[in-house]
Amino acid sequence: MACGGCSCEAAVGAMASEAYLEGKPVREARELVAELCRHFYAQGWVTGTGGSITVKVNDPAVPLADRLIVMSPSGVQKERMVAEDMYVMAPDGKILSAPVAKPWPNKPPKCTDCAPLFMKAYLMRGAGAVIHSHGMETCIATMLDPGAKEFRMTHMEMIKGIKGHGYRDELVIPIIENTPYEYELTDSLSEAIAAYPKATAVLVRNHGIYVWGDSWINAKTQAECYHYLLDACIKLYQLGIDWTTPEHGPINSAKRLRSILSPEIPNGCCAVDSSKCVVLDIEGTTTPISFVTDVLFPYARDNVRKHLTSTFDSEETKEDIKLLRIQIEDDLRNGIAGAVPVPPDEAGKEEIIGSLVANVESMIKADRKITPLKQLQGHIWRAGFEKKELQGIVFEDVPVALKNWHGSGIKVYIYSSGSREAQRLLFGNTTYGDLRKFLCGYFDTTTGNKKETKSYFEISQSLGVDNPSHILFITDVFQEAVAAKNAGFEVVISIRLGNAPLPDNHGFRTINSFSEI
Repeated sequence: MACGGCSCEAAVGAMASEAYLEGKPVREARELVAELCRHFYAQGWVTGTGGSITVKVNDPAVPLADRLIVMSPSGVQKERMVAEDMYVMAPDGKILSAPVAKPWPNKPPKCTDCAPLFMKAYLMRGAGAVIHSHGMETCIATMLDPGAKEFRMTHMEMIKGIKGHGYRDELVIPIIENTPYEYELTDSLSEAIAAYPKATAVLVRNHGIYVWGDSWINAKTQAECYHYLLDACIKLYQLGIDWTTPEHGPINSAKRLRSILSPEIPNGCCAVDSSKCVVLDIEGTTTPISFVTDVLFPYARDNVRKHLTSTFDSEETKEDIKLLRIQIEDDLRNGIAGAVPVPPDEAGKEEIIGSLVANVESMIKADRKITPLKQLQGHIWRAGFEKKELQGIVFEDVPVALKNWHGSGIKVYIYSSGSREAQRLLFGNTTYGDLRKFLCGYFDTTTGNKKETKSYFEISQSLGVDNPSHILFITDVFQEAVAAKNAGFEVVISIRLGNAPLPDNHGFRTINSFSEI
């Protein structure tokens, strides 16, 4: 059921008909919300009539954004609700069906006070379901640090259950302040959703949590993981164990960074001791440029056809091809050299792969920093590392510096144009062994272009520092240094063999080795 202009109004009108509202998809959605409420009540998430749940009606004939919405009512014993107690709404939040009033002592029916907040998740994130929990762990976790605007954790297995995160990633949950009335949270929730584009949950201090997903299964799975993780963090806090660092050592054991640069460095820079995080570029900073240009790029170029052919029907490669198609269509519209049309899905497999290979080879030759290319390269390199055909190369001073920063409690992150997966592969398979244990997280071009200031602002928001100047960024690229400096970062430029020359009077501190930091 396509939706656009007058056809959209017609579609909504058809779904608002009595026949549709009483049909199987809507009925099943009503029953599902009642079932989930009973389940979550048993978990302690929606006791005392608190909390709420909403789902989109599962009708494959209708695009997700245009599907009807089912919401639980307000002030109702969640464990006793039935399908008939639910509200049904249009995609814009207009109520299409309301429950019938029940005799005293039941309250008159009222849609959940969470409705405007639920709508923000639907409209801003394209959610298929949203869960609002009053689970005790979601409340207590926000009290551990009363001034914190985020709750952060890393290196816990259940982080893998959160969309877009792996075991070694840092999970960041924004925290907003509670208000006397639920609807008053709408603006601050909206701001948090906009400020944290990768987040799938928002904590409300002294209150609870909002969790969303693209389906009720995804939302439920993530909600369970969030509750588990927050409960674990509270227990770790009681034991005096730090859940924010990879090694999970004693809380408050971290030492302050001695300085960004020692006073002895002969470029007139004063020592800085306020940095709490280090963000590293890879190519030309931790790793020789020649390894990327002479090893990784040729390996991806030489194996792209083999990789696409052998994995063509896998979900991962289907997603890679989808992203490449979008990029190539944009390149063709903009007259990018080397872009050639990709045949439709109905064409033969070899014809499609042939055109994709031509485009990818052109992208690699131009060293384009675009997500579709980097994602595909990462998947090709993964196979190479697994087969032991590739091994990561880093400068000899890098492992020592990473170990020292880690031992001093300094969190280290990577920001590279290569995909996060490619970054983990490189540092996980170096000639010095697995260095990922010294790293807290990874950023790639999904965060933004490395030469744009807003990308570094996004990183500073994700790292949760009080001031961007608490982040030291090390890169070999002058334009990246300027962008990071404009975002308030401390910046050092890495001088390595094979790096591009810097402009005269560039104004940045320089180092030839991490041992100088």
